[in-house]
Amino acid sequence: MAKSNIQWTEVTWNPVTGCDKVSDGCEHCYAMTLSKRLKAMGSEKYQNDGDPRTSGPGFGLTLHPDALELPRRWRVPRTVFVNSMSDLFHAKVPLSYVQDVFDVMRETPRHTYQVLTKRALRLRRLSDQLDWPPNVWMGVSVENSAVLGRVDDLRCVPAAVKFLSCEPLLGPLDSIDLTGIGWVIAGGESGPGYRPMDVAWARAIRDSCRDANVPFFFKQWGGRTPKTLGRLLDGRVWDEMPARSA
Repeated sequence: MAKSNIQWTEVTWNPVTGCDKVSDGCEHCYAMTLSKRLKAMGSEKYQNDGDPRTSGPGFGLTLHPDALELPRRWRVPRTVFVNSMSDLFHAKVPLSYVQDVFDVMRETPRHTYQVLTKRALRLRRLSDQLDWPPNVWMGVSVENSAVLGRVDDLRCVPAAVKFLSCEPLLGPLDSIDLTGIGWVIAGGESGPGYRPMDVAWARAIRDSCRDANVPFFFKQWGGRTPKTLGRLLDGRVWDEMPARSA
């Protein structure tokens, strides 16, 4: 477990690490950059290198079965971001291992788990082979209109809360349909060479959420660091979230 600086969660849990680029939102992946640093520091979990064309040093897809039992030891209820350093629905993660992760989440109902993927098609194909407990929130990343199909895949999944992470937001999502969606996060990119976010894109998503009565969370404008340009959208902080499962 690691305490998280991500505003919409409390801790991270990584039974898998490593990934590969699949779309425009991956171009400046924070997890890939962090993995390279952790490998250089000698961190045991980040010694497996990925394909240099799509991944990087320390970012090869790696399963960590020894981490599966961690949430059982946490007595105080927590909001848990699952695989902040990977993607649970990566093609190299066996279905049986995904099921193991879901078993742990189902058997620790005091926690609320947030799972986020860019592999929405695989999520959809595997969803009927998973036992979905009410404490699992399932989300997909939607960085521009080219990947809006991920939202349709997510709608087919029987998760208690379905959410979208529009971060880094790289273009307008004016045609987004929020039917069946229970939460939307939006935010700009950060880091060297960050791609700026247009204020009109963020406003349009917020307004779509308000029209559909969907909680809206504005994470950041981005910049060279996540805090460079702040979090205010039209003069206020937007920290809306779904209700936790009982």
